[in-house]
Amino acid sequence: MTRFRTLDDAGDLKGKRVLVRVDFNVPMDQGRVTDATRILRVLPTLNELSAAGAKVILLAHFGRPKGKPVPSESLRPIAEATAAALGRPVAFAEDCVGEKAASAVSALKDGDVLMLENTRFHAGEEKNDADFVKALARNGDVYVNEAFSAAHRAHASTEGLAHVLPAYAGRLMQAELDALTKGLEAPARPVVAIVGGSKVSTKIDLLKNLVAKVDALVIGGGMANTFLHAAGLGVGKSLCERDLAGTAQAIIEAAREKNCAIILPVDGVVAEEFKAGAPHHTYGVDAIPETGMILDIGSLSVDRISAAIDDARTLVWNGPVGAFEIAPFDQGTVAAARHAAARTKAGKLVSVAGGGDTVAALNHAGVSEDFTYISTAGGAFLEWLEGKPLPGVDALRQKG
Repeated sequence: MTRFRTLDDAGDLKGKRVLVRVDFNVPMDQGRVTDATRILRVLPTLNELSAAGAKVILLAHFGRPKGKPVPSESLRPIAEATAAALGRPVAFAEDCVGEKAASAVSALKDGDVLMLENTRFHAGEEKNDADFVKALARNGDVYVNEAFSAAHRAHASTEGLAHVLPAYAGRLMQAELDALTKGLEAPARPVVAIVGGSKVSTKIDLLKNLVAKVDALVIGGGMANTFLHAAGLGVGKSLCERDLAGTAQAIIEAAREKNCAIILPVDGVVAEEFKAGAPHHTYGVDAIPETGMILDIGSLSVDRISAAIDDARTLVWNGPVGAFEIAPFDQGTVAAARHAAARTKAGKLVSVAGGGDTVAALNHAGVSEDFTYISTAGGAFLEWLEGKPLPGVDALRQKG
């Protein structure tokens, strides 16, 4: 298993200019940060570097300015929010390269923190332009990547810099890579994956990759209806991609060849309209009424998922198994999540989850603190599950 270079390999950083790539693409409203979660999660790395006497220089993007300065997408208010989170000043430079950046960097004392302006104000960022990479590198002696959520993009500040400066994973990136390694790269077996969400079409690559890597694959949410339809079962007016029945069959066949068990719902909570508190009834999947919509898994399906979790030593989860946003169609997801959390707390399960809807569902179930690791990386987490290379991660691998 390939090891990644981390801050433990960086040596003495006192007096060194450390370029730290963070993902501070945070929610904003009228110039104020409304959710500082992404800032808070990198504080351990920033504090560690500062305490070591490094000159900490933050690189980040915000929004989609398309290579030109856009005042509304400046990082200045995010620098202020970072200062509030750190409890000490964070200087700000009005550019990330050139004279303004160099002047701000030269003014730093050991332990100081500086944020450079939005890297995407330059077209060279998203193009991973070699000259822009060199311009960024002039302000640093060391590069630290703390932006796993942007690691699936080969941009100048997420991948290019790692090839021209000594490069290391920050503590958040390290935790993410450790969790992902435990999840699929070198997991304790048996491994069960839960994949939910609305559409098979958005997760074909994911399903194809997982059937080759896990021992059991639970398919839930709206996408399960496509598999039920492919098996010849009626799903009424449920969300269903009928044109993908052949794809579903191919995934089932691939799973059979890889000795991966496919676990589909055996019952569903059905309503005739999708709204909170709608009249509903539980039916077996062989008896779904033509006018009904499957909006959640039933209790028998929850029992099957719980049994699979009980048999597993590792769980990877992406996507809710029902329409958890609206009660009472959240009950299946909540029950399965709480069962996984209880097994994790008992020390019997390594549980790794990620994806926007997944994070929201686990928060809704009140179990976010009980999973082994929950990734907020979105696209990068999904591409890792799909088995695709992540340029920003690959650049941190130890050579030889």
